[in-house]
Amino acid sequence: MSRIRILPENVANKIAAGEVVERPASVVKELLENSLDAGARSIRVEAESGGKRMIRVVDDGSGMNHDDALLAFERHATSKLKTADDLLSIATLGFRGEALPSIAAISRLLLETRAAEPADENEQGTRIEFAGGKLIGVKPAGLPAGTSISVADIFYCVPARRKFLKSETTELGHIASLVTHYALAHPEVQFVLKTPSQVILDCAPVEKLADRVYQIFGRQALEELMEIPPHEAPVRSAITEPQIEADEQAATLRVSGFTSRPEVQRTNRNGTYIFVNRRLVRDRLLLHAISEAYRNVTPPGVFPVVLLFLDLPYQEVDVNVHPAKIEVRFRHPQFVHDFTRDALRQALSVARPIPGFPTAARAMAAGVGNSPPARTEIDFVPSHGGASGESGIAGPPRAVIPAMLGSAGTGIAEAFELTSAPDQPMAQRFQFDPSGAANFPFPSQQGVADAAITAAENTPGSLPRAEEIADLKPLGQVNSSFIIAVNGEGLWIIDQHVAHERVLFEQHLRARREGRAAHVGAVDCGAEPAATRDFRANWRRAERQRVRSGVDGRTQRGDSGRASGNHEQRCGKAAL
Repeated sequence: MSRIRILPENVANKIAAGEVVERPASVVKELLENSLDAGARSIRVEAESGGKRMIRVVDDGSGMNHDDALLAFERHATSKLKTADDLLSIATLGFRGEALPSIAAISRLLLETRAAEPADENEQGTRIEFAGGKLIGVKPAGLPAGTSISVADIFYCVPARRKFLKSETTELGHIASLVTHYALAHPEVQFVLKTPSQVILDCAPVEKLADRVYQIFGRQALEELMEIPPHEAPVRSAITEPQIEADEQAATLRVSGFTSRPEVQRTNRNGTYIFVNRRLVRDRLLLHAISEAYRNVTPPGVFPVVLLFLDLPYQEVDVNVHPAKIEVRFRHPQFVHDFTRDALRQALSVARPIPGFPTAARAMAAGVGNSPPARTEIDFVPSHGGASGESGIAGPPRAVIPAMLGSAGTGIAEAFELTSAPDQPMAQRFQFDPSGAANFPFPSQQGVADAAITAAENTPGSLPRAEEIADLKPLGQVNSSFIIAVNGEGLWIIDQHVAHERVLFEQHLRARREGRAAHVGAVDCGAEPAATRDFRANWRRAERQRVRSGVDGRTQRGDSGRASGNHEQRCGKAAL
């Protein structure tokens, strides 16, 4: 006797239902996709008890006649595919023909439909009823154009599956999230989600995606998002991907949507909406591209809000790789990943602020009598002097810092502002002839040697010279350990304890060279260098200004006092 047998049809349908129908939201997903494929312009979803008791989806799509309505419940019956070649370019959301028979196998289903363009003017609608996969009745009915499907008592004939359903609130939340996804993907369609006690979602058709975002999330959420300008590019093959054939026309990938600013963060990925050809997907490749775009922009463990839309030819993406059709496979995944990441990065680059010194510049201009108007940006001038200046080689640009930040009654913290203005391009140092001839002077051999010595002195790890730090302007102190200062070279973070140890070490070496140190501990606190005196004077002036302006007065004054007292006892204030 053979041990292998063919399963009965009702058992096979219940097995298939386990792949297609996971929870009430899965039923809503399949019915919504059928309505959208039918060209519906208005879709209404009703749910009772979180979808456990009843789900009804009503649309005004093309509808079905009597024969098509009966064939729709046969296994693998569909109007969206004809040949195997059609699987290579699927243009519809549904295509397998498994949804209706699978749903009818585990619930009580009622279908009411009428064709929008009937072959006979006197043709009536059709009413079909199923219970546990068995046909209960078929009868004509007077119905409007479109389709209405009611699914009641989901999993009533499969008690083991029903026990795994969550609470009514949780299941309703999954349904609301799903309807929200499709409402975002199709702003031209009206979506209504309601329960017996409330209307959860009611979105009228709009033209722009921004209007649909405003309808669903509100004005505040829309202001927190920034638009991803549409980016288009022909699909190119990576090294590890198959090459595009010569007779094949290059496909075009288009990326658009909205993404949140860096300061808008979520603790999970529930705010990430990804659509490929308006199909809701949860693709790891695209999720990784989003994470890479926000790398070093947001801290780890947080996620942005992203509405990402990818449009590409249907033959470039395979949607027949997952039972629930929530995952896709791209023909050129590396290019799709990199192009999506770069599009997001370009949108983020617009929102990242740039530091400047507008307040300090205005304060400096206000303190000078007949000086020209204050500038709102840092002026860059070429540095001169030293080996590089003597040899004629232009050194790195050096910023002109105001004489004293906050000198006109403005606090140190208020001296910095963030602006979204783009950086101004620097003046071109060398002029290049299109013919290829270089017209800039070459330095002499001695100048090259001097420049090499200067570059070696400026390498990371080397000590700055006194003239390089003479114009340091202190900004504040962090945790009584670090001094924040600024000059034309940029921002300096000084470990005051290490700097103090370095001062003691240099004094000890000087004393040993002069023969005045008997042992390592005998340190002569001699005359203070001029750079150290200038730095300490600027530091005290900044502390007095901080106390007058009331910015963290007591704490900073106490910390700086204690730090100053300790260093005074140990041979003076810490400096570079």
